[in-house]
Amino acid sequence: MNTENQSDASQLQALGYTSKFERSMSFWENFSLGFTYLSPVVGVYSVFAMAIQAGGPPMFWNYFLVGLGQFFVCLVFGEVVSQYPISGGIYPWCLRLVGTRYAWIAAWVYAWALFTTIAAVAVGGAPFLSQLFSFSFGNGTLVFFAIGMILISSALNLSGTRLLARVAMIGFICELLGAILVGGYLLLFARIQSISILWDTLSFGEGIDYLPAFVASSVAAMFCYYGFEACGDVAEETPNAGVAIPKSMRMTIYVGGGAATFICLALLLAIPDLPKAISGEDRDPVTSTLVHALGETGYRLVILVVMISFLSCILSLQAAASRLLYSFARDGMIMGSGSLSELSEAHKVPVNALLVSGAIPVLIAILGYWLEDAVATIISFASIGIYIAFQMVVIGALFARWKGWKPQGSFQLGKWGLLVNLIALVYGLAAVINMVWPRASDSPWYVNYAMIVTSCIVLLTGLLYLVFKKPHLHRQGF
Repeated sequence: MNTENQSDASQLQALGYTSKFERSMSFWENFSLGFTYLSPVVGVYSVFAMAIQAGGPPMFWNYFLVGLGQFFVCLVFGEVVSQYPISGGIYPWCLRLVGTRYAWIAAWVYAWALFTTIAAVAVGGAPFLSQLFSFSFGNGTLVFFAIGMILISSALNLSGTRLLARVAMIGFICELLGAILVGGYLLLFARIQSISILWDTLSFGEGIDYLPAFVASSVAAMFCYYGFEACGDVAEETPNAGVAIPKSMRMTIYVGGGAATFICLALLLAIPDLPKAISGEDRDPVTSTLVHALGETGYRLVILVVMISFLSCILSLQAAASRLLYSFARDGMIMGSGSLSELSEAHKVPVNALLVSGAIPVLIAILGYWLEDAVATIISFASIGIYIAFQMVVIGALFARWKGWKPQGSFQLGKWGLLVNLIALVYGLAAVINMVWPRASDSPWYVNYAMIVTSCIVLLTGLLYLVFKKPHLHRQGF
């Protein structure tokens, strides 16, 4: 064991754990994991139509504002993970900042958010696959392909940390190059719209009247700025984690957010028919723009990169979910802890936790074969659940500061820590309210209030489990 790994082992031992993971994930591979989890291509392509219909071209500026808000959250996370570089991220952080009950609920919320996000990305990627092969698939076939993507991701994850790191790195390179090349081509050779459209509110109103539309469209940018916490989920697989992970988290915001902003700008300026995109008459302006600019052959090449992005995103999400389950189970805090906390001898990964992290999203996707509306409602919890879990860490850090906690890790905010923590809290609470705010007055209540309903169900079931099973009393000492 080299000096760096000895230091990591000593820090972990002081926190009460002896890790059996293989510390083979480099800084750049750790960053790639966060980047592919964030996946700017997946984020922008998936919600671009919704964003432009909600707020028109000025929705572009949300990528800067949301990125700044999430950067403050990222700084809080950096301080916490630097002192507590433990696999599982949100659960062990909340455990040490606040306590067992609080950590249990945070982990419960985050786990279900990850499961539904995996299903959402897989279901969202399936139509791109049908476009790649020029087939018009029915709902059953799309569900089949979504399940196939999850199973491929599971197989790759089961092959070990080294393969996970390499695939994440490949996904990062492909996605970043694809974003730069496609975005650059659109801006240089296929630009149709004037840059002035970024300030043109059109029929959405002017001044203060435009604000509701702008705020509504900001939800799209919020889908593109999480993922950095995944860097911390594999802390025990990353050398010098207390130093490397806060840096890779910030890099995820810089590079991932920059790529998402660049892609959005390129698409906006290359849209062939802006009024149709805003009105919703063009239901898929991303495809329309790319086909118009690149032709059918060029578009298929782009879709190939998009599919790599979707798969690498699922891979990173599943890795994060499995490490969360493993960390949860290692403390004896969940049913089946003995099995979920086992690492394979050959590859040093939590096999059973990975299988569960694949099986639950598969079941959600299968439900879509019969209950499309129900699955859409369940999947709506994906993003809001992650934001709620994020804020539980931010609130936990603020509570710990109030109780006298002074960060002792390699990365510290010093005298700015409290202010940054408060800004992250205000931003995060505003983001959660914005995401759950019912806006589709003409839609059924279960669609309009889907995020609120699913959030309440997840929180209520978690609280009931906590009250009746009392898992926090079963926590094992390490």
